[in-house]
Amino acid sequence: MKRNGQEYYFEIKTVKPNIDVFEKSKTKLLEWVARKRKYINVYLAFPYNPYHPEPYHRFTEVGMMDPPNDFLIGEKYWNFIGGKNIFPELLETFDEVGKEFKERLNQKFKQIAKEKIDSY
Repeated sequence: MKRNGQEYYFEIKTVKPNIDVFEKSKTKLLEWVARKRKYINVYLAFPYNPYHPEPYHRFTEVGMMDPPNDFLIGEKYWNFIGGKNIFPELLETFDEVGKEFKERLNQKFKQIAKEKIDSY
């Protein structure tokens, strides 16, 4: 992503990676910087903070990552991508869609589970 003449790169991961994932992600971030041979911004991004309201802290990243400099998490990530205060709008949209499609999704999950069980 380019903004105001600066380049930004994101490695988006699930919120509770194991140590090997952090190791590979850190390596990838450093490789991106090395390959560009100029100043770029690189981040490991998480769609939400599972420890909210506490700061994000995962024991598997200790000593490998540089929080908060290596991370964009939850509200900070979405507001950076979508603009100031986009996170509350995003949550509201997820809530509306979830309520609208909850029953259809449950029925589909049950159908898929039954088909899988019947195929054995």
